[in-house]
This record gives sequence, C-alpha cells and structure tokens, in this order.
Amino acid sequence: MKVAIFGQFYQNTTSPIMERLLHFLEINKVDFTIESNFLKILQDNKAITIDLPTFSSYKDLDKSYDMLLSVGGDGTFLRAVTYVRKSGIPILGINAGRLGFLANVQQENIEKILKLIIKKEYKISKRTLLSLSGTPKIDVISDLNFAMNEITVSRKDTASMITIETYLNNEYLTSYWADGVIISTPTGSTGYSMSCGGPILTPDATSLVITPIAPHNLNARPLVIPDNTTLKLVVSGREENYLVSLDSRIASVKNESVLTIKKTPFKINMVEIPEETFLKTLRNKLLFGQDKRN
Repeated sequence: MKVAIFGQFYQNTTSPIMERLLHFLEINKVDFTIESNFLKILQDNKAITIDLPTFSSYKDLDKSYDMLLSVGGDGTFLRAVTYVRKSGIPILGINAGRLGFLANVQQENIEKILKLIIKKEYKISKRTLLSLSGTPKIDVISDLNFAMNEITVSRKDTASMITIETYLNNEYLTSYWADGVIISTPTGSTGYSMSCGGPILTPDATSLVITPIAPHNLNARPLVIPDNTTLKLVVSGREENYLVSLDSRIASVKNESVLTIKKTPFKINMVEIPEETFLKTLRNKLLFGQDKRN
C-alpha cells in the first residue's frame, strides 16, 4: 500500500497525530510520501527531525498511490482536493482542527481506522464538484477552476449590495440584490450555505443549492436545482470589481463579466468509514435534531 500525507498548519494536536500516524505506517510497512511544505513546517516545529520522501505537486501523485491522508481541518481537506483532482485517489481526513465534518477521523481513532483502511473495509463516497469559467477569462483561477464545497460571489470593498443576474440553462431566474450568492454542492450544503439558511443535502443527492447572502429581496429564498444545470451569473454594483471564491481560493472579477458554473465531469472519492458515516457525523458534529426534552 502507498499513501500520500498532506497538511497545511502546525497546531498543538499536529505533533502527536503525526507521531501516531507515522509509527503506524512504519510498523505496517506502508509506503508513504509527505507534501514538501508540510514536512518543512513539521521540521521547523521539531515535530519531525529526519528527512522523508516528499511530493510537491498533483503531478507527483500517480496511480501508484492508494490514498491521500489529509491532516488538519475541513479547510485542509478542501485544499487536499487540489492535489488529487481527477486522478481518483481517495482522500481520508484526519482531524487536527475543530469541527472536522470532512476530516472526521479523530486522533484517538487513528490506528483503529487505518487498520480498516489496510483491510479495505471502507466505502467510497463520490462527491460532486463545481467548475467555473468566465468571459472574459479569469486567469487567476484558470488552473484551479473547481470547488468541492461551493462557488461564492460576493461584494468587495463596499457596504453596498450587488446585483446578481441569474440564469439556469440560459433561462432567466431572477436578479438577487444581496451581499452575494452561494452555489453549493451537496458536500458544501453543511458549510457556508447552511450558515446562510440553505438546506442540508445528503452527499449522494443529485442537486445543487443556490443560497443568497443577506438578500434585500424578502421573497428570495434558497433554491434546490438539478446538478446537471448550467448556471450563468452577471454581476453589477457600485464598485468596479466583486469577489469570486472557489472554496477558499479568491479572485477579483470585473463587473459585467459573465460567470458560467456547472458540474465537473469528475468526482472526488472521499473515504467513508462505517463508524463515521455522513448521518452519524451530522448528528455528532452539528447536533442535528438534538432536543434536550428527549
């Protein structure tokens, strides 16, 4: 078995997690490489004192890899997606952050879960991604023009709202007068979209969610649409530019640019352990349906 290890930050929990993780991989004779910047962070913080095999680009992760282990929070998991892309390499999230909805393997369960991985006692949850293109072309996102959680349009450098003219399969829907709008995948429905009042979708749902951010139209509500819909957005406002974000990657875009959003032809393979299913995570992490009266 061969795995890649990715992380972004060093926290108090990072060192013990890496110690347990590397010890397990070594005694079970699992080949591994670690992302070069993450290794440097660990070495700078004395969490690792030796050199290890590294990778530095998605081009280094070929079909010889069985899995990518993301060590961090959900933001790190989303960044790990940019190293996997359309290769099909499954991603397992080991939580070194706070909520850990995507990165749902807890530190105390590392050995237990990895034993299941070695035995191949896990399922793959295929997650939909969104792609973004712009007219004129948005150069800053041309290489990483996809998002696993959401694509968000929002105002920039102003307190004034923006107007987002929205089309579904070239048919006019409405013009949102708001701070912005979120186009969310089922995976992202438990993130920013939910915080703005959007519905929760199960990961296997074949739908997307359009959620306005602080709309001034009182009748503007989140809308669930089929995931084969092509969306076109035209944004205008008092400022010359507005912001577009793909998960955590942000670009400044000129007013009146035409944005086209649609489902990518590939999906991300997310590792799902029987003990950490989506519904269990929903109850444990978001306290879904919890009522103290019961």
